[in-house]
Amino acid sequence: MKTELIMLAWSAALCVILAVPYTLGFIAELGLPTVAGNRENFPAGAGWVGRARRAHANMVENLVPFAALVLAVVVSGKTSSSTALAAELFLIARVIHAAVYIAGIAWIRTAAFAVGVISMAMLLVALVS
Repeated sequence: MKTELIMLAWSAALCVILAVPYTLGFIAELGLPTVAGNRENFPAGAGWVGRARRAHANMVENLVPFAALVLAVVVSGKTSSSTALAAELFLIARVIHAAVYIAGIAWIRTAAFAVGVISMAMLLVALVS
């Protein structure tokens, strides 16, 4: 299997895993009946719980274009060592982004986000060239 597809699969797994911390945090704060309910007027989450929820939402937002780019690169036969590196960088950047976002470390979070965007740009350049 192509490295790009493996990184896409691991990125999808990361996206699913990122829902766990804030869900457990909400259960601890609000109780299982509230979390299992319809979530009307549900709080955004404070502290690390809110940051974890936002980290997950950010991953969802970035996974969609990353997946489209990876699939387009693979289907078009434009994979290379550069596209493999770009996919690896994306996953590494997203793991770092999630960890530092949850920990509340702003500038490193921003840098990790930027690396993820740059890695998607690398895939786009490979696709259109």
